[in-house]
Amino acid sequence: MTALALETTAQEQRELERFYFYEARLLDSRQYLQWLTLLCEDMAYVMPSRVNVQVNNRERGQESMISVERELEGEDSMGCPHREESYLLLMLRAERAYKINSWSENPPARTRRIVGNIELLARDEVGGFTGYSVVSNFHLYYARPGSDNVIYSGQRRDTLLAKPEGLRIKRREIVLDYANIELPTLGLFF
Repeated sequence: MTALALETTAQEQRELERFYFYEARLLDSRQYLQWLTLLCEDMAYVMPSRVNVQVNNRERGQESMISVERELEGEDSMGCPHREESYLLLMLRAERAYKINSWSENPPARTRRIVGNIELLARDEVGGFTGYSVVSNFHLYYARPGSDNVIYSGQRRDTLLAKPEGLRIKRREIVLDYANIELPTLGLFF
């Protein structure tokens, strides 16, 4: 993911930022059903696993030698992603949070998302709509009564569609920053 950000108008940049800030507010307020309305029904939600690879000395002097892409195991590799979900699975997970027998989140975790470094990388036509390839960074603070507080950090690589009702997420890839997984859950919405 080395593309240079596209030039955007101030209005276009502000629209992207407002979308991501609104999404973070919905998730932090546990308004998961409203968050689902920001997703395309044919969306893909992927969190590739990340491996610790050795540096290939034959690539010395090249950026590919230490590229993040070499560490990711997802749908394109032999590895297994941590999450690979469709809209239907995300909907089931979101609805589950409101069920009386949702013991895993009782009491619910407290979260706070900080989203930044929002960059437009590409603008294309996708199915009759304007599609945006957007990269953003995040910190997600996770607090759960009786547990240690944790900070998740990473990058989101999104494809957004500009539909008449507003921006919608068509694809999301979450690249977490970690060397060893010592996190209480990867079942959060990022």
